[in-house]
Amino acid sequence: MKYFKFICFYLLLALAACATSNEYLVKKDNDSKQKAQISIPLAGNAYSSKRSEGNRTITDNGIENWTNPQEYFTVYFRVSKPGKFEISIADSVLITGKSELEFSINNISKRIKLDSSSAKKAIVVGTWEIKSEGYIAVVIKGLNKTEKSFPAINRLVVSSAKFDGKISYVPNNEGGFYHWGRRGASVHLNYQVPDTVNAEWYYNELTVPVGQDKIGSYFMANGFGEGYFGIQVNSATERRVLFSVWSPFTTDDPKSIPESHKIKLLKKGVNVTTGEFGNEGSGGQSYFKYNWIAGNTYKFLLRGKPEGNNSTTYTAYFFAPETSEWKLIASFSRPQTNTYLKRFHSFLENFIPEQGDLSRMVEFNNQWFCDEKGNWNELNTARFSADNTAEQGYRMDYSGGTKKDAFYLKNGGFYNEFTIKGSLFTRPLTNRKPNIDFNTLPQ
Repeated sequence: MKYFKFICFYLLLALAACATSNEYLVKKDNDSKQKAQISIPLAGNAYSSKRSEGNRTITDNGIENWTNPQEYFTVYFRVSKPGKFEISIADSVLITGKSELEFSINNISKRIKLDSSSAKKAIVVGTWEIKSEGYIAVVIKGLNKTEKSFPAINRLVVSSAKFDGKISYVPNNEGGFYHWGRRGASVHLNYQVPDTVNAEWYYNELTVPVGQDKIGSYFMANGFGEGYFGIQVNSATERRVLFSVWSPFTTDDPKSIPESHKIKLLKKGVNVTTGEFGNEGSGGQSYFKYNWIAGNTYKFLLRGKPEGNNSTTYTAYFFAPETSEWKLIASFSRPQTNTYLKRFHSFLENFIPEQGDLSRMVEFNNQWFCDEKGNWNELNTARFSADNTAEQGYRMDYSGGTKKDAFYLKNGGFYNEFTIKGSLFTRPLTNRKPNIDFNTLPQ
Protein backbone atom coordinates (compact mmCIF):
# COMPACT_ATOMS: atom_id res chain seq x y z
CA MET A 1 0.00 0.00 0.00
CA LYS A 2 1.10 3.58 -0.72
CA TYR A 3 1.40 4.34 2.94
CA PHE A 4 4.40 2.07 3.48
CA LYS A 5 6.63 5.15 3.25
CA PHE A 6 5.40 6.17 6.68
CA ILE A 7 6.65 3.09 8.52
CA CYS A 8 10.11 3.76 7.09
CA PHE A 9 9.94 7.41 8.05
CA TYR A 10 11.93 7.31 11.27
CA LEU A 11 14.67 5.24 9.67
CA LEU A 12 14.88 7.72 6.82
CA LEU A 13 15.18 10.58 9.27
CA ALA A 14 18.53 9.26 10.37
CA LEU A 15 19.69 8.87 6.78
CA ALA A 16 18.44 12.31 5.84
CA ALA A 17 20.34 13.88 8.70
CA CYS A 18 23.54 12.57 7.21
CA ALA A 19 22.70 13.41 3.60
CA THR A 20 23.88 16.62 1.97
CA SER A 21 21.26 19.12 0.85
CA ASN A 22 23.33 20.19 -2.16
CA GLU A 23 20.77 18.65 -4.49
CA TYR A 24 18.42 21.56 -3.98
CA LEU A 25 20.82 24.34 -3.09
CA VAL A 26 21.62 26.65 -5.99
CA LYS A 27 25.04 25.94 -7.44
CA LYS A 28 27.68 28.22 -8.85
CA ASP A 29 29.01 27.59 -12.34
CA ASN A 30 32.52 28.49 -13.46
CA ASP A 31 31.77 31.38 -15.80
CA SER A 32 32.96 34.89 -15.08
CA LYS A 33 29.59 36.06 -13.82
CA GLN A 34 29.42 33.29 -11.18
CA LYS A 35 25.72 32.74 -11.74
CA ALA A 36 23.68 30.56 -9.40
CA GLN A 37 22.27 27.73 -11.48
CA ILE A 38 20.15 24.59 -11.16
CA SER A 39 18.89 22.06 -13.69
CA ILE A 40 15.29 20.92 -13.11
CA PRO A 41 14.30 17.52 -14.56
CA LEU A 42 10.76 17.77 -15.88
CA ALA A 43 10.14 14.08 -15.16
CA GLY A 44 9.87 14.85 -11.46
CA ASN A 45 8.62 18.43 -11.46
CA ALA A 46 6.18 18.90 -14.36
CA TYR A 47 2.43 18.24 -14.71
CA SER A 48 0.24 17.94 -17.78
CA SER A 49 -3.08 19.73 -18.21
CA LYS A 50 -4.37 16.36 -19.45
CA ARG A 51 -3.98 14.57 -16.13
CA SER A 52 -5.46 11.16 -16.90
CA GLU A 53 -3.30 8.28 -15.66
CA GLY A 54 -3.06 6.88 -19.19
CA ASN A 55 -1.50 10.07 -20.53
CA ARG A 56 2.20 9.47 -21.32
CA THR A 57 3.48 12.90 -22.30
CA ILE A 58 5.49 13.12 -19.07
CA THR A 59 7.93 10.22 -18.82
CA ASP A 60 11.26 9.59 -17.11
CA ASN A 61 12.76 11.57 -20.00
CA GLY A 62 10.65 14.64 -19.32
CA ILE A 63 8.09 15.99 -21.81
CA GLU A 64 7.80 13.87 -24.94
CA ASN A 65 5.15 12.50 -27.31
CA TRP A 66 3.56 15.95 -27.17
CA THR A 67 1.21 16.20 -30.15
CA ASN A 68 -1.94 17.88 -28.78
CA PRO A 69 -1.79 21.72 -29.05
CA GLN A 70 -4.50 21.93 -26.37
CA GLU A 71 -2.21 20.22 -23.84
CA TYR A 72 0.12 22.38 -21.78
CA PHE A 73 2.56 21.74 -18.94
CA THR A 74 3.39 23.41 -15.63
CA VAL A 75 6.79 23.09 -13.98
CA TYR A 76 7.13 23.96 -10.27
CA PHE A 77 10.03 24.98 -8.07
CA ARG A 78 10.22 26.95 -4.84
CA VAL A 79 12.58 29.84 -4.01
CA SER A 80 13.47 30.83 -0.47
CA LYS A 81 13.73 34.54 -1.28
CA PRO A 82 12.96 37.01 -4.10
CA GLY A 83 15.27 37.31 -7.09
CA LYS A 84 15.66 37.66 -10.84
CA PHE A 85 15.76 34.32 -12.65
CA GLU A 86 16.67 33.35 -16.19
CA ILE A 87 14.95 30.29 -17.67
CA SER A 88 16.64 28.21 -20.37
CA ILE A 89 15.95 24.93 -22.10
CA ALA A 90 18.77 22.48 -21.52
CA ASP A 91 20.69 21.07 -24.48
CA SER A 92 18.79 17.78 -24.26
CA VAL A 93 15.84 19.15 -26.27
CA LEU A 94 14.73 16.98 -29.22
CA ILE A 95 13.29 18.97 -32.13
CA THR A 96 11.58 17.87 -35.34
CA GLY A 97 10.54 20.52 -37.85
CA LYS A 98 9.74 24.04 -36.69
CA SER A 99 7.72 25.07 -33.68
CA GLU A 100 6.91 27.98 -31.40
CA LEU A 101 6.54 27.67 -27.64
CA GLU A 102 5.29 30.08 -24.98
CA PHE A 103 6.64 30.16 -21.39
CA SER A 104 4.73 32.10 -18.72
CA ILE A 105 5.39 33.01 -15.07
CA ASN A 106 2.84 35.10 -13.17
CA ASN A 107 1.02 35.82 -16.47
CA ILE A 108 4.17 37.31 -18.03
CA SER A 109 4.83 35.39 -21.24
CA LYS A 110 7.86 34.95 -23.47
CA ARG A 111 7.98 33.07 -26.76
CA ILE A 112 10.73 31.16 -28.53
CA LYS A 113 10.96 29.64 -32.00
CA LEU A 114 12.75 26.33 -32.46
CA ASP A 115 14.00 24.38 -35.45
CA SER A 116 16.61 21.73 -36.16
CA SER A 117 19.40 24.26 -35.71
CA SER A 118 18.26 24.75 -32.08
CA ALA A 119 19.01 21.14 -31.13
CA LYS A 120 21.89 20.42 -28.76
CA LYS A 121 22.00 24.03 -27.65
CA ALA A 122 21.10 25.80 -24.43
CA ILE A 123 18.24 28.07 -25.47
CA VAL A 124 17.49 31.09 -23.32
CA VAL A 125 13.77 31.66 -22.91
CA GLY A 126 13.87 34.84 -20.87
CA THR A 127 14.24 36.44 -17.44
CA TRP A 128 11.55 36.99 -14.81
CA GLU A 129 11.68 38.97 -11.59
CA ILE A 130 10.17 37.10 -8.63
CA LYS A 131 9.14 39.45 -5.85
CA SER A 132 8.43 37.06 -2.99
CA GLU A 133 9.40 33.73 -1.45
CA GLY A 134 7.38 30.72 -2.53
CA TYR A 135 6.51 28.46 -5.42
CA ILE A 136 7.04 29.49 -9.03
CA ALA A 137 4.90 27.93 -11.77
CA VAL A 138 6.37 27.90 -15.28
CA VAL A 139 3.61 27.24 -17.82
CA ILE A 140 4.74 25.81 -21.17
CA LYS A 141 2.37 25.98 -24.16
CA GLY A 142 2.77 24.92 -27.77
CA LEU A 143 1.62 27.62 -30.18
CA ASN A 144 2.36 26.02 -33.55
CA LYS A 145 4.40 23.26 -35.20
CA THR A 146 5.16 21.95 -38.67
CA GLU A 147 5.56 18.29 -37.71
CA LYS A 148 3.46 15.86 -35.71
CA SER A 149 5.10 16.57 -32.34
CA PHE A 150 6.23 19.58 -30.39
CA PRO A 151 9.82 19.46 -29.06
CA ALA A 152 10.70 16.90 -26.40
CA ILE A 153 12.12 18.76 -23.40
CA ASN A 154 14.13 17.03 -20.69
CA ARG A 155 15.10 19.87 -18.35
CA LEU A 156 14.81 23.54 -17.57
CA VAL A 157 17.84 25.48 -16.38
CA VAL A 158 17.18 28.22 -13.81
CA SER A 159 19.95 30.80 -13.35
CA SER A 160 20.42 33.94 -11.31
CA ALA A 161 23.38 36.30 -11.10
CA LYS A 162 22.86 37.21 -7.44
CA PHE A 163 20.52 34.66 -5.83
CA ASP A 164 22.10 32.90 -2.83
CA GLY A 165 19.08 31.12 -1.30
CA LYS A 166 17.58 27.66 -1.66
CA ILE A 167 15.51 26.30 -4.50
CA SER A 168 13.30 23.31 -3.69
CA TYR A 169 12.53 20.75 -6.39
CA VAL A 170 13.00 17.06 -7.16
CA PRO A 171 16.63 16.86 -8.39
CA ASN A 172 16.84 13.26 -9.64
CA ASN A 173 15.16 9.85 -9.63
CA GLU A 174 17.28 8.28 -6.88
CA GLY A 175 14.95 6.30 -4.63
CA GLY A 176 12.17 6.63 -7.23
CA PHE A 177 11.60 10.30 -6.39
CA TYR A 178 10.17 11.21 -9.79
CA HIS A 179 7.19 9.15 -8.58
CA TRP A 180 7.21 10.17 -4.91
CA GLY A 181 7.99 13.82 -5.62
CA ARG A 182 5.16 14.25 -8.10
CA ARG A 183 2.77 12.61 -5.62
CA GLY A 184 3.73 15.16 -2.98
CA ALA A 185 4.51 14.76 0.69
CA SER A 186 2.34 12.55 2.90
CA VAL A 187 1.51 14.13 6.26
CA HIS A 188 0.53 12.62 9.60
CA LEU A 189 -0.98 13.39 13.00
CA ASN A 190 0.48 11.22 15.76
CA TYR A 191 -1.93 11.21 18.70
CA GLN A 192 -0.23 11.27 22.08
CA VAL A 193 -1.16 8.15 24.07
CA PRO A 194 1.01 6.60 26.85
CA ASP A 195 2.58 3.28 25.80
CA THR A 196 1.37 1.72 29.05
CA VAL A 197 -2.31 2.06 28.06
CA ASN A 198 -4.14 -1.12 27.01
CA ALA A 199 -6.36 0.49 24.36
CA GLU A 200 -8.85 -2.04 22.99
CA TRP A 201 -11.01 0.42 21.01
CA TYR A 202 -10.03 3.47 18.93
CA TYR A 203 -12.62 5.99 17.69
CA ASN A 204 -12.22 8.93 15.29
CA GLU A 205 -14.40 11.27 13.22
CA LEU A 206 -13.36 12.48 9.76
CA THR A 207 -14.67 15.23 7.49
CA VAL A 208 -13.38 16.04 4.01
CA PRO A 209 -14.39 19.65 3.26
CA VAL A 210 -16.39 20.26 0.08
CA GLY A 211 -14.02 20.58 -2.88
CA GLN A 212 -11.11 18.86 -1.15
CA ASP A 213 -12.00 15.32 -2.28
CA LYS A 214 -9.48 15.13 -5.13
CA ILE A 215 -9.00 11.89 -7.06
CA GLY A 216 -6.07 9.93 -5.64
CA SER A 217 -6.60 11.05 -2.05
CA TYR A 218 -6.45 8.70 0.92
CA PHE A 219 -7.90 10.23 4.08
CA MET A 220 -6.80 7.79 6.78
CA ALA A 221 -8.56 8.13 10.13
CA ASN A 222 -7.52 5.19 12.32
CA GLY A 223 -3.89 4.32 11.91
CA PHE A 224 -2.27 1.94 14.39
CA GLY A 225 1.00 0.05 14.73
CA GLU A 226 -0.06 -2.79 12.43
CA GLY A 227 -2.36 -1.16 9.88
CA TYR A 228 -4.70 1.62 8.80
CA PHE A 229 -8.38 2.41 8.20
CA GLY A 230 -9.88 5.31 6.20
CA ILE A 231 -11.55 6.47 2.98
CA GLN A 232 -10.26 7.01 -0.56
CA VAL A 233 -11.17 8.72 -3.83
CA ASN A 234 -10.19 6.06 -6.36
CA SER A 235 -11.61 7.63 -9.53
CA ALA A 236 -14.26 10.04 -10.73
CA THR A 237 -16.87 7.32 -10.19
CA GLU A 238 -15.52 5.19 -7.33
CA ARG A 239 -14.80 5.75 -3.64
CA ARG A 240 -13.82 3.24 -0.99
CA VAL A 241 -13.64 2.57 2.71
CA LEU A 242 -10.29 0.79 3.13
CA PHE A 243 -9.00 -1.30 6.05
CA SER A 244 -5.65 -3.13 5.91
CA VAL A 245 -3.38 -5.01 8.32
CA TRP A 246 0.32 -5.61 7.64
CA SER A 247 1.83 -9.05 7.93
CA PRO A 248 4.61 -9.41 10.56
CA PHE A 249 6.73 -10.84 7.72
CA THR A 250 8.56 -8.01 5.94
CA THR A 251 8.18 -8.26 2.17
CA ASP A 252 6.64 -6.45 -0.80
CA ASP A 253 5.46 -9.77 -2.27
CA PRO A 254 2.44 -11.26 -0.44
CA LYS A 255 3.05 -14.63 -2.13
CA SER A 256 6.36 -14.97 -0.28
CA ILE A 257 4.78 -14.73 3.19
CA PRO A 258 5.04 -18.06 5.03
CA GLU A 259 1.78 -19.56 6.25
CA SER A 260 2.72 -18.91 9.88
CA HIS A 261 2.88 -15.15 9.18
CA LYS A 262 -0.16 -14.68 6.93
CA ILE A 263 -3.00 -12.38 7.90
CA LYS A 264 -6.16 -14.46 8.31
CA LEU A 265 -9.61 -13.13 7.45
CA LEU A 266 -12.07 -13.96 10.26
CA LYS A 267 -15.16 -12.20 8.93
CA LYS A 268 -16.24 -9.40 6.63
CA GLY A 269 -19.25 -7.17 6.07
CA VAL A 270 -21.80 -7.37 3.28
CA ASN A 271 -20.39 -6.31 -0.12
CA VAL A 272 -16.88 -5.96 1.29
CA THR A 273 -14.03 -7.20 -0.92
CA THR A 274 -11.03 -8.84 0.78
CA GLY A 275 -7.64 -10.07 -0.36
CA GLU A 276 -3.93 -9.37 -0.09
CA PHE A 277 -1.85 -6.32 -0.91
CA GLY A 278 1.84 -5.89 -1.72
CA ASN A 279 4.44 -3.52 -3.19
CA GLU A 280 4.77 -1.45 0.01
CA GLY A 281 4.77 -4.06 2.67
CA SER A 282 2.24 -6.89 2.46
CA GLY A 283 -0.74 -8.15 4.35
CA GLY A 284 -4.52 -8.47 4.40
CA GLN A 285 -6.73 -5.85 2.80
CA SER A 286 -10.45 -5.14 2.73
CA TYR A 287 -12.47 -2.44 1.04
CA PHE A 288 -16.08 -1.41 0.69
CA LYS A 289 -17.10 0.61 -2.36
CA TYR A 290 -19.13 3.47 -0.98
CA ASN A 291 -19.75 6.92 -2.45
CA TRP A 292 -19.16 8.95 0.69
CA ILE A 293 -19.89 12.67 0.42
CA ALA A 294 -17.53 15.59 0.97
CA GLY A 295 -18.78 17.81 3.79
CA ASN A 296 -20.35 14.92 5.74
CA THR A 297 -18.73 13.53 8.89
CA TYR A 298 -17.92 9.81 9.05
CA LYS A 299 -17.09 7.76 12.13
CA PHE A 300 -14.45 5.05 12.42
CA LEU A 301 -14.21 2.43 15.16
CA LEU A 302 -11.36 -0.05 15.45
CA ARG A 303 -10.85 -2.89 17.90
CA GLY A 304 -7.52 -4.52 18.69
CA LYS A 305 -7.74 -7.53 21.02
CA PRO A 306 -4.85 -9.86 21.88
CA GLU A 307 -6.12 -13.43 21.93
CA GLY A 308 -3.54 -14.99 24.28
CA ASN A 309 -2.21 -17.36 21.62
CA ASN A 310 0.40 -15.00 20.13
CA SER A 311 -2.16 -13.44 17.79
CA THR A 312 -4.21 -10.25 17.84
CA THR A 313 -7.61 -9.71 16.22
CA TYR A 314 -8.26 -6.38 14.49
CA THR A 315 -11.84 -5.43 13.59
CA ALA A 316 -13.02 -2.28 11.77
CA TYR A 317 -16.47 -0.63 11.78
CA PHE A 318 -17.63 2.33 9.68
CA PHE A 319 -20.55 4.70 10.41
CA ALA A 320 -22.09 6.77 7.61
CA PRO A 321 -24.63 9.51 8.43
CA GLU A 322 -26.49 8.57 5.25
CA THR A 323 -27.37 5.15 6.73
CA SER A 324 -27.23 6.01 10.47
CA GLU A 325 -25.77 2.63 11.40
CA TRP A 326 -22.45 0.94 12.02
CA LYS A 327 -21.19 -1.35 9.27
CA LEU A 328 -18.66 -4.14 9.73
CA ILE A 329 -15.81 -3.79 7.25
CA ALA A 330 -13.65 -6.78 8.23
CA SER A 331 -11.93 -8.65 11.04
CA PHE A 332 -8.39 -10.00 10.62
CA SER A 333 -6.16 -12.16 12.81
CA ARG A 334 -2.49 -11.14 12.85
CA PRO A 335 -0.11 -13.92 13.96
CA GLN A 336 3.12 -13.42 15.89
CA THR A 337 1.41 -10.50 17.64
CA ASN A 338 0.33 -9.93 21.21
CA THR A 339 -0.66 -6.32 21.73
CA TYR A 340 -3.49 -3.89 22.26
CA LEU A 341 -3.79 -0.90 19.93
CA LYS A 342 -0.66 1.29 19.83
CA ARG A 343 0.78 4.22 17.90
CA PHE A 344 -2.51 5.98 17.06
CA HIS A 345 -2.24 8.24 14.04
CA SER A 346 -4.07 9.71 11.05
CA PHE A 347 -2.61 10.63 7.70
CA LEU A 348 -3.29 12.26 4.34
CA GLU A 349 -1.68 11.14 1.09
CA ASN A 350 -2.07 11.38 -2.66
CA PHE A 351 -1.44 8.05 -4.36
CA ILE A 352 -1.63 9.21 -8.01
CA PRO A 353 1.42 11.23 -9.20
CA GLU A 354 -0.62 13.00 -11.91
CA GLN A 355 -2.75 14.53 -9.13
CA GLY A 356 0.14 15.96 -7.12
CA ASP A 357 -0.39 19.51 -8.34
CA LEU A 358 -3.83 19.60 -6.69
CA SER A 359 -4.38 20.52 -3.06
CA ARG A 360 -6.46 18.38 -0.66
CA MET A 361 -7.41 18.76 3.01
CA VAL A 362 -9.10 16.71 5.73
CA GLU A 363 -10.32 17.39 9.28
CA PHE A 364 -10.24 14.96 12.22
CA ASN A 365 -12.26 15.47 15.37
CA ASN A 366 -13.39 13.80 18.61
CA GLN A 367 -10.69 11.13 18.98
CA TRP A 368 -11.15 8.64 21.83
CA PHE A 369 -9.82 5.31 23.01
CA CYS A 370 -11.41 2.76 25.35
CA ASP A 371 -9.17 0.53 27.45
CA GLU A 372 -9.66 -3.17 28.19
CA LYS A 373 -11.68 -2.27 31.32
CA GLY A 374 -14.21 -0.15 29.43
CA ASN A 375 -12.86 3.29 30.36
CA TRP A 376 -13.13 5.94 27.63
CA ASN A 377 -10.43 8.65 27.29
CA GLU A 378 -10.41 11.59 24.89
CA LEU A 379 -7.31 12.35 22.76
CA ASN A 380 -6.73 16.03 22.02
CA THR A 381 -2.98 16.33 21.40
CA ALA A 382 -1.17 15.32 18.22
CA ARG A 383 2.35 15.68 16.84
CA PHE A 384 2.80 16.58 13.15
CA SER A 385 5.13 14.63 10.89
CA ALA A 386 5.76 14.22 7.15
CA ASP A 387 7.41 11.64 4.92
CA ASN A 388 10.81 11.56 3.23
CA THR A 389 9.68 13.71 0.31
CA ALA A 390 9.25 16.53 2.81
CA GLU A 391 12.30 15.54 4.83
CA GLN A 392 14.53 15.85 1.76
CA GLY A 393 13.08 19.30 1.03
CA TYR A 394 11.87 18.23 -2.43
CA ARG A 395 8.28 19.33 -1.71
CA MET A 396 7.27 22.02 0.79
CA ASP A 397 3.52 22.25 0.19
CA TYR A 398 2.27 20.48 3.28
CA SER A 399 0.75 21.55 6.58
CA GLY A 400 -1.26 20.56 9.62
CA GLY A 401 -2.73 22.13 12.72
CA THR A 402 -6.07 22.93 14.35
CA LYS A 403 -9.23 24.55 12.98
CA LYS A 404 -11.76 25.38 15.70
CA ASP A 405 -12.24 22.08 17.56
CA ALA A 406 -10.61 19.81 14.94
CA PHE A 407 -7.18 18.83 13.71
CA TYR A 408 -6.47 19.19 9.99
CA LEU A 409 -3.98 17.98 7.40
CA LYS A 410 -3.31 19.50 3.96
CA ASN A 411 -0.93 18.72 1.10
CA GLY A 412 -0.33 19.15 -2.62
CA GLY A 413 -1.09 22.01 -4.97
CA PHE A 414 2.22 23.89 -4.49
CA TYR A 415 0.87 26.41 -2.01
CA ASN A 416 3.47 28.46 -0.13
CA GLU A 417 2.79 27.68 3.54
CA PHE A 418 4.28 24.69 5.31
CA THR A 419 4.28 23.38 8.88
CA ILE A 420 7.42 22.64 10.87
CA LYS A 421 7.78 18.88 11.33
CA GLY A 422 7.48 17.87 14.97
CA SER A 423 4.98 20.63 15.80
CA LEU A 424 2.62 19.71 18.63
CA PHE A 425 -1.08 20.64 18.37
CA THR A 426 -3.82 20.62 20.99
CA ARG A 427 -7.51 20.98 20.16
CA PRO A 428 -10.24 21.84 22.68
CA LEU A 429 -11.82 18.89 24.47
CA THR A 430 -15.26 18.03 23.13
CA ASN A 431 -16.32 15.80 26.05
CA ARG A 432 -18.51 13.95 23.52
CA LYS A 433 -17.83 10.37 24.52
CA PRO A 434 -18.87 7.91 21.80
CA ASN A 435 -22.29 6.44 22.48
CA ILE A 436 -21.62 2.89 21.33
CA ASP A 437 -23.08 -0.36 22.59
CA PHE A 438 -20.38 -2.84 21.68
CA ASN A 439 -22.83 -5.72 22.06
CA THR A 440 -25.02 -4.45 19.21
CA LEU A 441 -22.23 -3.97 16.66
CA PRO A 442 -22.72 -6.12 13.53
CA GLN A 443 -21.04 -9.53 13.70
